[in-house]
Formats: sequence, structure tokens, C-alpha cells
Amino acid sequence: MATIVVQRPKLAWHEKLFLSTLWKGLKITLGHAVRMLKGKTKVVMQYPEEKWDAHLPDWYRGAPTLVTDEHGRERCVSCQLCEFICPPKAIKIIPGEIPSSDPWAKVEKRPKEFDIDMIRCIYCGMCEEVCPEQAIFLRKDYAITGESRAEMVHNKEKLYELGGVRVGLVNKWNELK
Repeated sequence: MATIVVQRPKLAWHEKLFLSTLWKGLKITLGHAVRMLKGKTKVVMQYPEEKWDAHLPDWYRGAPTLVTDEHGRERCVSCQLCEFICPPKAIKIIPGEIPSSDPWAKVEKRPKEFDIDMIRCIYCGMCEEVCPEQAIFLRKDYAITGESRAEMVHNKEKLYELGGVRVGLVNKWNELK
């Protein structure tokens, strides 16, 4: 089998110095600058004052939170499916038992501790999809900040505070089950 040799094209002096490529890039940049100065396009968003909230698409996946039902009860049954399916292992659940004196003791479990490390979370939405009780909800939030790593680990109380109430049938509290 013979070797095929492909000859490189000979470059002109301005191509060797990348002058034509540089000129094309400057032409595009100057075109954008002129259109922006004329007010035809807007390139920059002034972040703290302007936000994307009104322009977020319906399919946007934000930060995961825990939600309660309309009676203020926990929806989570500590099945730990979200913990097992989380690709970066950002969720940590320690199940706890419901006391037998509680009227909803038939449920058996609720989360004793529920932590989500927002630094590790990749906002994939798999936790929301796998949850059988719709206890995890992705809120449309993209500005999650903290001054330390410890602040970025949201515990159960913080997750319920951020998540709020979600209305709808919860299998956990269904008396027919």
C-alpha cells in the first residue's frame, strides 16, 4: 500500500502573519460595537439590576429544594432514591422514624437529616424525576451564593424554607393506602 503525501498550500505573506484573519475578527467586533451604539442590539446585561427571571425558559432546571404539602407536612419518605441516583453524590439523607403516637405513623420514615451540597450539584434534575412523592422541586433560581463552603450545604430546614408549599395529592398521606 502506497503512502499518500498531501502537499500543504503555500501561504501568502499576509496569511503567514494572520493579518487577514485578524482583520476579519476586527470587522465582526466593530460591526457589533456600531450596532450596539446605534441601539439596534443589546449585548451586555447589567446583572444586579437586570435579571433573566422574566426570560427563563419553561425547561430551565434550577436549584433543588424540598417542598411540603398544603397542610405543612413533609412529603419526603426517606426512600433515598434521589441520593442513589445523584451523579455527583451531592445529596445525603439520614432516615428517621416517625413516633408511633403520631397519627401518620403508618408512613414509618421521614428524613432525620437531608443535605444537598450546592457546590457539587450539577442541576441535572434527576432527583426531581425519581422522587415518588414529588418532595423535591427544582426552583427557577440561578443565583445561589455563599461566603463559605459550609453555607453552600443546604440542610433540611433551609431546603424547606426555599421550597415552600406544593399543592397536590401525596401518596404518603393518602389514608386509602
